[in-house]
Amino acid sequence: MAYSFKCFHFFIIIFILHVFTTTQISSSTDDSSFNNFLDSAKSPEIFDWMINIRRKIHENPELGYEEFETSELIRSELDKMNIPYKHPVAITGVIGFIGTGFSPFVALRADMDALPMQEMVEWEHKSKVPGKMHSCGHDAHVAMLLAAAKILKEHEKDIQGTVVLVFQPAEEGGAGAKKILDAGALENVTAIFGLHIDPELPIGEVASRSGPIMAGSGFFEAKISGKGGHAAIPQQSIDPILAASNVIISLQHLVSREADPLDSQVVTIAKFEGGSAFNVIPDYVTIGGTFRAFSKQSFNQLRQRIEQVIIGQAAVQRCNATVDFLEEWEPFNPPTVNNGELHEHFVNVAVNMFGIDKVNSVMTPSMGAEDFSFYQEVIPGYFFFLGVKNASDKEAESFHSPYLKINEDGLPYGAALHASLAASYLLKHEHDVPGVEGKYHDEL
Repeated sequence: MAYSFKCFHFFIIIFILHVFTTTQISSSTDDSSFNNFLDSAKSPEIFDWMINIRRKIHENPELGYEEFETSELIRSELDKMNIPYKHPVAITGVIGFIGTGFSPFVALRADMDALPMQEMVEWEHKSKVPGKMHSCGHDAHVAMLLAAAKILKEHEKDIQGTVVLVFQPAEEGGAGAKKILDAGALENVTAIFGLHIDPELPIGEVASRSGPIMAGSGFFEAKISGKGGHAAIPQQSIDPILAASNVIISLQHLVSREADPLDSQVVTIAKFEGGSAFNVIPDYVTIGGTFRAFSKQSFNQLRQRIEQVIIGQAAVQRCNATVDFLEEWEPFNPPTVNNGELHEHFVNVAVNMFGIDKVNSVMTPSMGAEDFSFYQEVIPGYFFFLGVKNASDKEAESFHSPYLKINEDGLPYGAALHASLAASYLLKHEHDVPGVEGKYHDEL
């Protein structure tokens, strides 16, 4: 009996080792076959070309839905690579296609728009447009996706499906992702990947996580009306500045006293306008700000309470108030939530390409927001951060800073990872094909 047990135990061990080895080899074959993409992205031919594109876009920044020159540059490069595309999509957007033209479809997204900000960095390729700057790295995002397209096109015969290239307008406040979806451009896409540069993360490193990674966000503006008059005779006036001050203090209680301390939320007043003289109480003031939360329930609760507090506190001070959540020009961004299966795929591909010590797969979530979340509401999606830190900088500038600088040596890593994530995803899902086949214009 003891001998039988030992034999059985031995064969179980052999079986487990066989399964483990087979799984490892199979996984490695699927995911490492595209690892030479990083060498391609670092080659002078692609690297220099990619950096040149990034600098051209950086010098000529365009705001949301005004990215006409950027869109034209993208289409010109796609034409040179013989990559078919649709345009216009969502006004300035471009949707390109690489592969068989049939299912499965996987998408890669880059946003194109700049911010209304004056660049303060003095360098050869500083923005040539006063008051506009790529201070969030979207110029690099476009350049990396074009480089990924170049790499994928060179390996098109190995692609088992179709890679959809999404060059998206108006991420910064225009909900361009929602317009892309509303246009029906991604109807048969089964997964979508997006990246964002991170100036605080070292070159060759990436960071992400499964589940919520960025918060849902909304904006609001309130007009608080009283009765103006001379500052020396306040009893004859109804002071809207005092009322607005009480409103702002009360809004902070929504997070400190009404929210679960373990449920991260933010309410920030970033705008306060009222009055134009030192001795005159104005008729009204305007305040505005943003609110953030990681769950829809918390987000909707915040929205409701913000309106109640503003109107109620204004009334206490004998003022009237109206609240506008500005949804016509800035739809609420849902929370950015990474798909669990795509997280496993990302970690596998990134570790094979960069090494396990270069992949942070449990990064701390951010209260920042991303309209990539609109895609994730209808398509399994995955969003990650790419290191572009300047080693010489003692303290890196954050996003939306007029002093933002990025290390362009990080761009090949993003281009290669984009390409490998898409190609290996299609290889893994080549048999998950719907019953009805069609080319780009039929399916997409």
